[in-house]
Parts: sequence; C-alpha cells; structure tokens
Amino acid sequence: MGTDHEAKEALLSEAPDPFQGSEKTTLQRRRNRQSITSSTNRQEQNGNREYYDTPDMAAKQQFSLNQVMILLAIYLGGGTLCFYLVRNQISGRKTNGILDAVYFCVVTMTTVGYGDLVPNTVLAKLLACAYVFTGLALGGLILGKAADYIVEKQELLLVRAMHIMRENDVCPTELLKEVETHKVKYKFGTSAVILFVLVIVGTVFLCSVEDLQVMDAFYCVCSTITTLGYGDESFSTGVGRIFAVFWILGSTICLAQLFLYLAELYTESRQRSLVKWILTRKLTSSDLEAADLDHDKVVSAAEFVLYKLKEMDKISQEDISVLMESFKELDVDHSGTLTSSDLISSQSA
Repeated sequence: MGTDHEAKEALLSEAPDPFQGSEKTTLQRRRNRQSITSSTNRQEQNGNREYYDTPDMAAKQQFSLNQVMILLAIYLGGGTLCFYLVRNQISGRKTNGILDAVYFCVVTMTTVGYGDLVPNTVLAKLLACAYVFTGLALGGLILGKAADYIVEKQELLLVRAMHIMRENDVCPTELLKEVETHKVKYKFGTSAVILFVLVIVGTVFLCSVEDLQVMDAFYCVCSTITTLGYGDESFSTGVGRIFAVFWILGSTICLAQLFLYLAELYTESRQRSLVKWILTRKLTSSDLEAADLDHDKVVSAAEFVLYKLKEMDKISQEDISVLMESFKELDVDHSGTLTSSDLISSQSA
C-alpha cells in the first residue's frame, strides 16, 4: 500500500514553477525552450518533407493502393466469371456477355440493382445473394480504403486552392498543420467537390450517350448514387455500361464517405463544445473532492489535469490504472520515480 501511494504521489506531484528561481536560471530555461522549439520545428519540417517526398513513403502508399486494387480486381474478376458462366440464366437488356457480367457485378455489389438484368434461376439467384453479401462486407471495406486514399491526396490541393483564392501565401509546414487541424472538415469538403463533379459528369454522359432528357438523367444519377435504383432509367448501351462500371463504383462510395465525414464532423463539433463547456464552467466543492485523487484535501495541477481529462472523456480511470500498473512494473526500486537504472533493471529482468 505504501509503495502504491508513493507511486501515485510521484505521478501527481506538481511540476516546479518555471518562473521561480534566479534571473540567470530563467534566461537559461528560456534559451533551452527556444532551442528545443527550433529543433522541434526543424524535425517537424523534415518529417513532413520526408513523409510526402521520400521514395520509401511514396512506395508504401502506392503499395497500399495496389493491394486495394488487386483485391478489387480479384473480387470483380471472380464475380464476372461466375455470372458469365450463368449468363443464360440472367434475363433483361443485354449487350455483351463479359461486359454485362461486369456491369451486373457492380450494380449488385453497390446494391444499386436497377432491374435491367435479373437472375431467373435458383443457381443465379443464389450466386447473386452470395455476391451482394460479400460485396457489402468486402467491397465496402476495399473501396472505402481507396476512397480515403484519394480524398487524402486531394486535401492539400483543396487547402492550397483556398489560400490562393484568399491571396494568402502559406508555407508547406503551416499548410500541413492546417490540414491536420481541420482534417475532417477538409475531407468532407473534398468529398463534396468530388461528388458534385461525378454528378455533373454522370448527368452529361446520360444525356449525350443514353439520350435521356436532362431531368431524367439527373434523376437516374440520384437514384444510382443513393443505391435506390428503381430501374425505370439505367445504362442500356455497351458504352454506357463500360462507363457505369467505373462511375457507379466511384459515385456510390463517394456519397457514403461524404455521409461518414459529415457524421465525424458533427461528432467533432459536439466534442469541441463539450470541451469548451468543461473548461469554462465554474468548479464546485464536489469537483474538488472528486479531483483530489490522493485524498490530501489539496488538488495539485496534475490532479486537476487528470480530472478534466476524465471529464472530457479523453482518458478513463481504467486508462489511469493501466498506466499506474505499467509505472509500478518499471519502478524496480520502488522509489516512486523512474531512473535509468530502473529501465536497465526492468529490461534485464
């Protein structure tokens, strides 16, 4: 019990006031802080530059995207083969056997289901059921990762364009910081722009290739990207279905990502409001009692910080308990502090 209490006191002990002490000490600390800040900024700039510019990181990103594309190709390839073999058991408006099989895979995995191609035997229906369930699980995950990758690649372009419009020059480091600070907001904005472009492209294509009226084309686009798919308007030509294979994948997933980022944005906004309320509300005697973790009738700075973090749901009592257990394991000499000898002893144990 004594050891636990000492460890807790060490964890919650108040840091020395940096403004106390002699003027010489204060100046030295200030120089040290400036040196650390300068070094950190250099490391951060170098880190950002390395992250975006080094061949290794670019190769890793490309490798990750290649994995996604390979999985998607295997998934669509397997489905295309199955539905091509049972093409005579699928009725509807047909163009080319292979093209129709790919098109049927896409409208099935995205749950668009126009109804222009319909399985009419037990085997074909079972294949369609298996493929749509697999598509919901695997296709959503694969395409979601691909969409995230594409959106993240466009974030910097969006923020840079915004600064150009404001005629405000900004260095790459500040640009990266702004993107990281408002990451969800810029992802939402980027997804909205991409979706808007896809809607325009789809509408124009349906008007020019499928000979639909503008309102009918827009209606078909909306029913497609929301996976409503009534089937009264769809892609019926060979060229249209080639376009649909890529456009339906991109537009449906982009809309799903847009709603995901919108939900994240709402959650983030509520979290910021909660944090602001917690930091500005007046403390009560019950708050002080709850914050006094070592029950010494005094709330230290560390206790106050821990209490506020718990109140903001940024850390839980379970997290603190786990950290304390880790601290006790590292504190080999049970002094309530960690030293180099503790680390050496714990590594050799």
